[in-house]
Amino acid sequence: MGDFMQPLAIITIITFLVTLGFILWRPRNINEAIPATIGAFIIIICGTVTFPDLLYITKTISDAAITIIATIVMAIVLESFGFFNWVAEKLAEKAKGSGIRLFWYVNFLCFLMTLFFNNDGSILITTPILIMLLNNMGLKNQQKIPYLLSGGLIATASSAPIGVSNIVNLISLKIVDMSLYSQTAMMFVPATIGLLLLVGLLYLYFKKALPKHVPSQVTGMTLPSYHPIKQGSFQKTKKDRDKFMRNVLLFVVVVRGSLFIASFFSIPISVMAVLGSLVLLGWRWVSLKIPPVDMLKKIPWYIIVFAFSMYVIIYGLTNIGLTDWLIATMSPIVQGSLLNTSVLMGIVLSVLSNLFNNHPALMVGTITLTNLGLDPLSLKVAYLANVIGSDIGSLLLPIGTLATLMWMHILREGKIKFSWWQYIKVTIVVIPPTVIFTLILLYYWVTWLF
Repeated sequence: MGDFMQPLAIITIITFLVTLGFILWRPRNINEAIPATIGAFIIIICGTVTFPDLLYITKTISDAAITIIATIVMAIVLESFGFFNWVAEKLAEKAKGSGIRLFWYVNFLCFLMTLFFNNDGSILITTPILIMLLNNMGLKNQQKIPYLLSGGLIATASSAPIGVSNIVNLISLKIVDMSLYSQTAMMFVPATIGLLLLVGLLYLYFKKALPKHVPSQVTGMTLPSYHPIKQGSFQKTKKDRDKFMRNVLLFVVVVRGSLFIASFFSIPISVMAVLGSLVLLGWRWVSLKIPPVDMLKKIPWYIIVFAFSMYVIIYGLTNIGLTDWLIATMSPIVQGSLLNTSVLMGIVLSVLSNLFNNHPALMVGTITLTNLGLDPLSLKVAYLANVIGSDIGSLLLPIGTLATLMWMHILREGKIKFSWWQYIKVTIVVIPPTVIFTLILLYYWVTWLF
């Protein structure tokens, strides 16, 4: 197609902008999947996206969608066990009364939660628990902010090191035909070091605001109903409960590791993810006597509907010539050195993510890359730079990611006073240097590997 002034193109662009507006605005707290689905329906009715296109889209996102759903199932099962509240208790114990030590443990927890589950799940799990923990510690509103904001930023940014921690990253992996193993080998080290810089900058920013002392023991974090062991076969003592939770954690680590093994041997990672979640569901059934049927209600199916609908809309934009325009714009950027490719592509995606949200930004950027005629290494570097821009660079503004918007909403629900301006005052200091540093590091790391 290619002509943005054609009626079909104009309808498609307006549909995208209106859909995005409703997703970010969320009037009456409407679920973001609703405007996305309506937008996708309009795009399909207009004929911008055809039936063969829908089949291709389904094939592209299916493995990622199944993997994410299986991961969410595991998180729900762990919540049934009271695992996350148990972790919060351990967090307070490990801090040993030090507010500074608690800061580092909180960020480490948020990093692991995203690594083992996904960024949205990490936000939804850790933020309420941290609010409960900090409330039980009796901290004032301003004393809570360093823990909550740094935890929220790290939880969201931690989807960068491995593709499996973000559904859009997984979909993009499929588009560029890159294995999870290869992506992690090239990305884990630079992205993790970048995260260390981010948390270090956050610590320096909040150092004076951190309380020197916090309670080392908290109550009310776990409920008797969480602990089935005392009803019969297990958990009669705190020691038994700790042992049980550690076994659950070990199992989750093994399942997560199996995804990389599967990717290395070209086995769909969704297969291992589903097997792991089924075993955990069976474990819960035996332990808690809760049959798996509750998952039909508890799984947030809207995440898949949202991802599919957004991909339909983005594919519609591609079909009207957006990709051609971006190719003409980005082609000079990715020519020349890999360093230019890494830094400039990452900056472009950071800007696009903060303007349009990182989900559509990464999808558009990735589809564009596959049409630039790049050599395999340049394509991979450009894609990884896109991920850094969309996962870390997008954090500059609260509208950059859905995870950040959810985080702001959870804070309001928890009666934590925190404005967009307070958010931006911090991110404008810590996000740009982190993004630039990580993009440069990506270039040196990939150059060293290859």
